[in-house]
Amino acid sequence: MKKVLISGASVGGPVLAYWLGRHGFDVTVVERAPAPRKGGQAIDIRGAALTVAERMGVLERIRALRTTMRGMNMLDADGNEIMRSEEATLSGGRFDSPDVEIMRDDLNGILIDATTARYVYGDSIATLSEDGEVTFEGGGSERYDYVIGADGLHSNVRRLAFGPERGFLRHLGTYLSIYTADNFLGLDHWQTWFNSGEAGGAMFSDRDPAQMRVNLGFTADVIDYDHHDIDGQKRLIQERCSEVWQAPRLLEAMWKSDDFYFDSMAQVVMERWTKGRVALVGDAGYCASPLSGQGTSLAMVGAYVLAQELGADPETAFDRYERRMRPFVAANQALAHENPGRGAAPESVQRAANDFALD
Repeated sequence: MKKVLISGASVGGPVLAYWLGRHGFDVTVVERAPAPRKGGQAIDIRGAALTVAERMGVLERIRALRTTMRGMNMLDADGNEIMRSEEATLSGGRFDSPDVEIMRDDLNGILIDATTARYVYGDSIATLSEDGEVTFEGGGSERYDYVIGADGLHSNVRRLAFGPERGFLRHLGTYLSIYTADNFLGLDHWQTWFNSGEAGGAMFSDRDPAQMRVNLGFTADVIDYDHHDIDGQKRLIQERCSEVWQAPRLLEAMWKSDDFYFDSMAQVVMERWTKGRVALVGDAGYCASPLSGQGTSLAMVGAYVLAQELGADPETAFDRYERRMRPFVAANQALAHENPGRGAAPESVQRAANDFALD
């Protein structure tokens, strides 16, 4: 039985673990976080990713936890409403589409529950050799037939196998944070978006009516910051978003939050996502950025395709994975440039970003 190590337990990692398990692989998932990550923004499952979820037997559970938003409004810098819609939201698109919007942590829990893989939390890969020998930061070593990086925009596996991330990241000019706060606005299945010059954000009601998810962000060129320094990231938001609507209450809630996340809106562009015994899935190899609205779907489809190819013929699997996914990735990454408001992209671009033949 071939042994596979997957780094990352968010979306692509569990989906890949599920399908590799179905194909008879012995799968271990290692995750740097001490437990499944809490919080996160509303994410979308679209197109072929809905079929992947259905084939996993989790689509109905996903639909049961969908956000069920009633609508959204947009405010100016003074808090005056300038736009309202009860037909669509910026985060999830039109309500009459088959797409499913769900909170990231809800989806993560469903996907992990569906797998039978071993999960190792609070650890990470320290070294990785060409023959699949892995040492761990927590100690010990193991040899694997394949090592898969499903560990996000700042992928550790990508760094170890392909080199520093500066050669692969394309910054899109925006930084974004997300965290949970008390629902002091009383949002009820509703989104409120606001903007003040180069800063802005949004608030989304949560399944728990006492809470809401908050986005705060700003436009800027590349900033040199520590990806592991949460307080430093909060200071950036404090400095750049101090003039937005409801800033005092939102920033106070930010400093109290224990699920704060911050990162740049960026894409990953690589000539290959595979090397030797290593492959990359989802954001680690081809992040399209949240501006595309397709990151979750890309990760789910990519994980399904990679597992399918490894199960069919491991000798040629990586090449076939690359060939099948390249056009789909290109179409989805184009959305971030064509579709900054999610919904404005030409129909041909949106269709290419959703259409994919799984079989």
